[in-house]
Amino acid sequence: MRRLLHLALCTSLSMSSAFPQTKRAFTFEDMMALKRVGEPVPSPDGRWVLFSVVDVSLEANTRIPHVWIAPLGATGSAAGSVSPGAGERVLIPDQDSDRPRWAPDGKRFAFISNKQGGAQVWLADFDPTSGKVTATHQLTALAAGAGGELWSPDGNNILFVSDVYPECQGSAAEEQDCNARKVEEREKSKVKALTFQHLLYRHWNAYKEGKRSHIFIIPADRAPGVPARDLTPGDYDAPVFSVDGQDNYAFSPDGRELCYTSNHDKVEAISTNNDLWIVPVLPQADASQLLARTKNITADNPASDSTPLYSPDGKYIAYRAQQRPGYESDRFRLMLHERQTGAKKNLTETFENWVGTFTWAPDSSWIFFAAAESGQSPIWRVSPGGGSPQRVLMGFFDDPTFARDKTLLLSGMSVRYPNEIYRATGYPFEGCVASHAPAANCQDPVQLSHLNDQVLSQISMSPLESFWFEGAKRDKVQGFLIKPPNFEPKQKYPVKFLIHGGPQGAWGDDWSYRWNPELFAANGYVVVMINFHGSTGYGQKFVDAINGDWGGAPFEDLMKGLDHAEKTYPFIDQDRECALGASYGGYMANWVLGHSDRFKCIVTHDGMFNTTSAWGTTEELWFNEWEFKGTPYTNRALYDKWSPQLAATSFKTPTLVIHGQLDYRLDVSEGLQLFTTLQRLGVPSKMLYFPDEGHWVLKPQNSQLWYKTVNDWVEQWTNR
Repeated sequence: MRRLLHLALCTSLSMSSAFPQTKRAFTFEDMMALKRVGEPVPSPDGRWVLFSVVDVSLEANTRIPHVWIAPLGATGSAAGSVSPGAGERVLIPDQDSDRPRWAPDGKRFAFISNKQGGAQVWLADFDPTSGKVTATHQLTALAAGAGGELWSPDGNNILFVSDVYPECQGSAAEEQDCNARKVEEREKSKVKALTFQHLLYRHWNAYKEGKRSHIFIIPADRAPGVPARDLTPGDYDAPVFSVDGQDNYAFSPDGRELCYTSNHDKVEAISTNNDLWIVPVLPQADASQLLARTKNITADNPASDSTPLYSPDGKYIAYRAQQRPGYESDRFRLMLHERQTGAKKNLTETFENWVGTFTWAPDSSWIFFAAAESGQSPIWRVSPGGGSPQRVLMGFFDDPTFARDKTLLLSGMSVRYPNEIYRATGYPFEGCVASHAPAANCQDPVQLSHLNDQVLSQISMSPLESFWFEGAKRDKVQGFLIKPPNFEPKQKYPVKFLIHGGPQGAWGDDWSYRWNPELFAANGYVVVMINFHGSTGYGQKFVDAINGDWGGAPFEDLMKGLDHAEKTYPFIDQDRECALGASYGGYMANWVLGHSDRFKCIVTHDGMFNTTSAWGTTEELWFNEWEFKGTPYTNRALYDKWSPQLAATSFKTPTLVIHGQLDYRLDVSEGLQLFTTLQRLGVPSKMLYFPDEGHWVLKPQNSQLWYKTVNDWVEQWTNR
């Protein structure tokens, strides 16, 4: 849900013709007015597509999702006469609704709603002819909430995920009552203390409070009082935590088996050993029977195996896998597990980039997947029989899925517009199969949704410009530049030098609400971005180059990239440059602070300042221990070598420090240590602290304050 279409020029053309007017610079208020479109979910009959849309209210400080629908325009259907982009509308306007999933008969769909307090599974009755919802009703009412719903292939049951106390055991009813009682006791208790007996006691932005995520199943037409059954009992998370991407569980086509991802290693905080487990969907089976029938099908791989997806013919399970244990940024390969023999095959052995979201073709003859490449995210295909992956659609895409008539639906975005739904025909896309197929030879996807055309038609944005230069190790490194609106070539412009996080991430032709390059450029700045060593989309060797070298080759790339931009683009004012970064970008901003005086100011958000304390306060220890090749007690020299705080005596650049209290990847103490150091050294500095945000600033009014504070700081120091 975070991808762009690079080729869809029809978007800007259709917007300019439909809404002719003078364009202006992009504003934060414009960005909040944009609708945030989720992944496409085609109906079983191929006539409709559902998708969630988040509406942001800056005034109310809310982000509320709703389910929308659009006709697919399938030939011979009732929607066949409808043009793409026409007829899209909200389906359930009177309540929040998210993650729509069709019943197999297409006459109902499930969704997640907070209408009755806390996320629960709801059902909507749907008329396929009119495309309207006729009624909605709540399916679950669990104290711990429910999410991630999925229909069984026969339509009789619904699977969902809920956080529960693993010690609650017994019958389904007894487990449900036990969990409800413990949740209520926790809420009513005046004592909020927690005790821990193992690591990973908190994760991302919340304390786990002894709970585990488990997968449950419940009849879609259950009688009142019928409890859901836990299919993954035990003191493990099943499925494992995931920030985004596709589900970590799936039904077999006959509905008799469930495959899910779970990590059973003793010390989860240092382990990336997620495995695929299969369990039969047995009626009325108790916990002991389920545990006895549960099987690990990837026990031979000590690294991560995840996102299982059965082939439509039931012969295979496709999934993503890594090979190096403890390394969360190892290459994601597309694997195939043959169910009858247990044999495994790597379908992307010759493919150097990471496999992203993927889907099976309806006839099981191909697997289509998204994979980042040099600032884009094309769609590729590979045969389960083997052979090299082939690029079939150029652009920045995600969430591929097929409608019944083999129409490929996608999420697409650009640096100039956020996510929308696209439709591609021409299966199996033979015309696009080439090593580097020119766009003109491909079936151009058609934009199906147009929720943001009116807002974007009023805004002037510059395209993303790519450049290459020789970086560290004499490797070719890619950079990007965005000019301000109403650009004048003879004018000199200050620079916002953005440093991406990860560090195994990348800048590209995609959209972001948290670090939006167009919004940074809008008030008269040139934006420069470098995909330094460690960035994705350039092969795994390039990714691995940052391991144990955090302030080395990446820093060299950044400085050489900015040097190249200054020499190549005469409109850059090299005396008015500010460096900004978050996460690893925040670390690198801290590193720059102690190793360069070329910038007028620095903005560092949620960055690592003290490598040793960061290790001791993070939750996912495998990350730090891989990147710094051990613990501070086994490899202190490397931790010290790349610790920004040890260069504090060189700090001189005015610095804005930003951190969130709920950031458990990089604890708030990192920001506090940096700000204290800057203040004691007398370096001009300011700290923006969010008590209610984690690693990302998500609340609308907090985001508004973030952008204003950042831009004010940059302008204060670059306009002197």
